[in-house]
Parts: sequence; C-alpha cells; structure tokens
Amino acid sequence: MSLTKLQSTRMLYKAILRLHRGLPLEMKALGDEYVKAEFKRHKKCSDAEANLFMNEWTDYAITLSKQLGLKGMRRMKIGSEMDPRLVDQMRDEQVAQLYELMKATKLEENG
Repeated sequence: MSLTKLQSTRMLYKAILRLHRGLPLEMKALGDEYVKAEFKRHKKCSDAEANLFMNEWTDYAITLSKQLGLKGMRRMKIGSEMDPRLVDQMRDEQVAQLYELMKATKLEENG
C-alpha cells in the first residue's frame, strides 16, 4: 500500500515535531515554529518544489534523529555546517529567512 502525498507529508511533519521533543526547550520552540510555517507555506507548491521540499525535510529528520540518538538523548552536536554553495542557489527571500533564523538562534544561545 502506497501513501498519498498528503499522508507522507503529514507523517514527515509529525515525525519532525516528535524529534523536536528531544531538543532543548528554546530550540524546540524555534524549530516547531519554523517547521509549521514552512509546511504551511509549501501547501500549494508545484510537484517539483514539493519533491525537493520533502527530500530536504526528510534529510533533516534523518540527521536530527542520528544527532539525538535513542529517546532524545543527544549523542552529538545538534546541527551541521551549511554548504556555502547552497546560499548561492537560494532566492532572496530564502536568504533573508535564513538570516532571520540565524539571528534568532544566536539570541537563544546568548540569552
């Protein structure tokens, strides 16, 4: 039995929110807010964008699950370095969004 696009999207969304439970409270709040906004923003995107979106978020979920380990016990540093070439491929609005996210995470670290 294969899942519909909607079903697989919902499963991924819920899996990511469950993974966020293993994050420090501030990171969880920021992450949950960001994920909810991104999934909502991409509800009516093209099939090509949807495939890219799902691939990137699946990679995120896999990476985060490895970093958190079993039962949310962090095994390693959370996050990863971003390939600078990816920024060159982003639209201006994506770069601005990434910058705002970076500022928010820096505030959390220093706050």
